[in-house]
Amino acid sequence: MTAIDDRMTGIFENLEVPEGFKAELIRGEIVMMAGPEMAHNLIVESIVDQIPRARWHRLQTQDVAFPADASEPQPDLVVIERGAADGPGRLVPAPAVTLVVEVVSKTSVLRDYRTKRELYAEGAIPVYLIVDPIKGLCVLLTEPTRAAASGLPDYVAERTTKFGEPVPVDLLGITLDTAEFRPYS
Repeated sequence: MTAIDDRMTGIFENLEVPEGFKAELIRGEIVMMAGPEMAHNLIVESIVDQIPRARWHRLQTQDVAFPADASEPQPDLVVIERGAADGPGRLVPAPAVTLVVEVVSKTSVLRDYRTKRELYAEGAIPVYLIVDPIKGLCVLLTEPTRAAASGLPDYVAERTTKFGEPVPVDLLGITLDTAEFRPYS
């Protein structure tokens, strides 16, 4: 991490975010966004309800630590196996995370499909689910690795389904029912 990254991390940690907004540190850049639409929150709620609480923590406002990359994203949902990261603090280390979910908004398309895809793969997060209410699709990404040809982090396996079709999340031992997912109006 560079001195600039250290300064941005310090600024980010002391940032006073206005009510109704959230902020993330993505590759050394502070990104602020307005609160989500109701359709967004209902999708996250539906996913949380389908993940067994007995085995998994289902966290909706959890920052994830990527120290080597000056990034502290706050995915829409972070799923951690109970006991994997029970310590204090606001950051959960990426290696402790099993699943991250991002629900695409009109202003987050590029970040969710490209920047965060690379970031989460680089952090070796086993499962990344992109829920896109703009297109009415879910994109399930698994098996993070570095691509042999480019050397860039990415996911090897990708499965796209339409809203209403089941999404098998094998690592969690569940199949998500997306029948309640609605596109943005």
